[in-house]
Amino acid sequence: MKFNEMTYTRPDIGALLARCKELAATAAAAPDGDALVRLYYEQSEAFAEYNTAANLANIHYTCDTRDAYWKAEQDFFDANGPAVTNASVEISRAFLANPHVDALTEKFGTTCVAGMKNAVLSMDDRTVELQQQFNALVSRYQQIYGGALVELDGKQLTIPQLGPYKEDLDPAVRRAAYEAEAGYFDAHRAELDELYGEIVKNLNAQARVMGYHDYSELSYVRMNRIGYGPEEIRKFRDQVANDVVPQLQKVMALRAKRTGIARPTFTDLPIMFKDGNPKPIPGYKARMDAARTMYHELSPETAEFIDFMQDNELFYVESRPGKMSGGYMTSLPSYKAPFIFANWNNTSGDVDVLTHECGHAFEGYVAERDPEVPADLECPGMESAEIHSMAMEFLTAPWHHLLFGRDTDKYALLHAEDSFVFLAYGCEVDEFQHIMYQNPDLTPDERNAEWLKLEKKYRPWIDFATSSANGLISMMFTPKGLSVSSLAILICSRRYSAFAFIAEIMPRPPASETAPANLPSEIQAMPP
Repeated sequence: MKFNEMTYTRPDIGALLARCKELAATAAAAPDGDALVRLYYEQSEAFAEYNTAANLANIHYTCDTRDAYWKAEQDFFDANGPAVTNASVEISRAFLANPHVDALTEKFGTTCVAGMKNAVLSMDDRTVELQQQFNALVSRYQQIYGGALVELDGKQLTIPQLGPYKEDLDPAVRRAAYEAEAGYFDAHRAELDELYGEIVKNLNAQARVMGYHDYSELSYVRMNRIGYGPEEIRKFRDQVANDVVPQLQKVMALRAKRTGIARPTFTDLPIMFKDGNPKPIPGYKARMDAARTMYHELSPETAEFIDFMQDNELFYVESRPGKMSGGYMTSLPSYKAPFIFANWNNTSGDVDVLTHECGHAFEGYVAERDPEVPADLECPGMESAEIHSMAMEFLTAPWHHLLFGRDTDKYALLHAEDSFVFLAYGCEVDEFQHIMYQNPDLTPDERNAEWLKLEKKYRPWIDFATSSANGLISMMFTPKGLSVSSLAILICSRRYSAFAFIAEIMPRPPASETAPANLPSEIQAMPP
């Protein structure tokens, strides 16, 4: 069924909550392991219609944040989603209380019960009102970003559409693109700064209600991290800072030599080659035809997958006014259909996001068709899911020539370098989030100062000293760097049930404006 033929009906929340109570009671009383396993499949399917409706509403809303009808439907899920989430947690609680719960581990592996334990530790009906407020704040952010239009080159452009101008070989064009973007976020600076502070305090309030010191603690269970915690993450960040960043500085020195820009400033960072960055073949149809050929030659399984995706029009990837920025993959369980959202802007990032999100989508497509896999377990942990997406980026490398032609070798180098550089950026954002939740009363200027410290730690090659003219430095640190990049990661996931994450949107470093996202779906990782 094509996407535009999929019907949407607002779900009956009362009926769903009643069904959740029935399932919880049945789980608590299940007489043996076999009965508990059967019930796990049953409760997993119980949320299919609700999650399909919630995801359809969110897809339509993020495709055009100006649409009043879909804004109202998004508001409906913002208000009712927390109650559904917490009702599903009560089912998990009942499973865990059953003396035969080990049967679930025997049937489904070690992450099933551990995931339910995290669900119980992550949600509480005392936080419903705070969760509703959080969802409303997310929608406010999406409208601010989705509504962004800037004037450049005699045109009105979305933020993603500035990408090619930021990669122009003329420094004046690049600077003009950044200044146009800065102008929009400067105009919304106060609103975004306020929104950021409200979100940090809201999530910390949820954490305190549940007995955590702050949200940096609660976030680990909400991301369903199993077997590692803050100390292990801190050690990983330290290793990246101490061992990886020095190697990245060598990479950046090689880039400077390659481009002929001896002292690259912030606005020079997108330039990767002296004769211009690799560009994908033009045209939506040409790219989709190339993708079909690529996945047909990769394997019979990916051939079936890409035919399903394209024949049912499950890609919405071109940037348009009103569309939320970034990229994500989500799932429509009732139709066993993945959906890919992106913002192509005619840069190499278009291929990044195509292959990345197809990695997520292929995993979802295969899992949804395996009758042995319950819906709750179709997606791995939020970080494990990135194995599928990043692997797909590289597994498709032998066919990238179909998308880049003579620029294929340039793209191969750029892609490998950017994947390496992203290690530092990801750690930078992760450490920043810990600092924000642990210091919620920082002023906007103090938040910016913390970000600048981390830039020097994780990306010391960026020269901000010469970027202060015409508002560029303020764009990077306040509205763009914090209120957009970090704010997007802070609020990137909505949780409609204990098992459904949607629409993670995570902007990449300035050097590659098109998001992998990202930011999220059942699917992408939200740093704490």
